[in-house]
Amino acid sequence: MPETSYRVGRASAGLGLFATAPIEPGEYIEYVGEIISDQEANHRKNNRYLFEINTKWTIDGSNRANKARYINHSCHPNCESLVQHKRVFVKAIRQIEPGEELTYDYGAEYVDEFIAPHGCKCSACS
Repeated sequence: MPETSYRVGRASAGLGLFATAPIEPGEYIEYVGEIISDQEANHRKNNRYLFEINTKWTIDGSNRANKARYINHSCHPNCESLVQHKRVFVKAIRQIEPGEELTYDYGAEYVDEFIAPHGCKCSACS
């Protein structure tokens, strides 16, 4: 997705990433950051922007330059995450219209640990 296709704005779960132009299925944004060992990731447990690549490596996407960090969880998402080697891409799985928030399913482990205790705030659950 070209950087002009989205903007950071207020969402029900805090800040979110919103389309500013139509986004076609298959377009993606890369989740970027420092690649750290899972051992180091365990020391950064309070960091909500850790994206596990595999059993050995994690991306720390907490840097604000990582626009994909603003993509919130949804139980009925319009994107999905794909891991390829040590890179992560968040890909649109359907047409996303201007003004619509980009979302993907964070997975059961993350939802159970961080979202469920406070209640899901995605549009499907609100």
